[in-house]
Amino acid sequence: MRIKAPRRNSAGVVTAFYVRSLTSVGEAHDELDFEILGNEESRPIRLNTNIFIDGYGNREKTVHLSWFDPTADFHNYTLLWNHRQIVFFVDEVPVRVMRKVDGKSYPATRPMWLQASLWNGEPWAMDTDQKKINWAYGPFRAYFKDFKVDGCPVDGEGSDLASCSSPEYWWNAERYWKLDEAQQMAYEHVLEHYQTADYCIDRPHPPECGL
Repeated sequence: MRIKAPRRNSAGVVTAFYVRSLTSVGEAHDELDFEILGNEESRPIRLNTNIFIDGYGNREKTVHLSWFDPTADFHNYTLLWNHRQIVFFVDEVPVRVMRKVDGKSYPATRPMWLQASLWNGEPWAMDTDQKKINWAYGPFRAYFKDFKVDGCPVDGEGSDLASCSSPEYWWNAERYWKLDEAQQMAYEHVLEHYQTADYCIDRPHPPECGL
């Protein structure tokens, strides 16, 4: 998805793009989230990512997007998800990677639906002393365009999910089982210079941490 986040003083405003499993209300679900967190004009916009597995989230990682201005133009926000890894990209730069390891938590292959939204994240989405959205700067507008998906088509019941691991799908090819050398270098640069929060460090965490 190509997204342009709200301009001006947007602290507390969340622009979201995510996929979520087709489950009933209250049923454990899987979910992969991009959340662009607005901010005061003098502070960098942050990108929060989260992964839910069987209804449990709290797997948040955050980077500040200070190497570009996400409010000035459209940028690509992309998910690569296969049976070996999940990668969150911003303009081809990996900003988060989750690798599958036997015996450790990983989102299941199941039917998913996609949503894009703009919502009130106060005070959780704010990193300043300000605890309320400044509505004097509204209305806040986010823009979404050029959505593209390559996915495994299944029926509503998900009875044919086994075919989704087929190597006939390009994202299951071995070259997508891990980052290439250039991607790994770019990812390490993001972690060193732009990551501001990591659930694996900030609080007790699930066993997949440290990968």
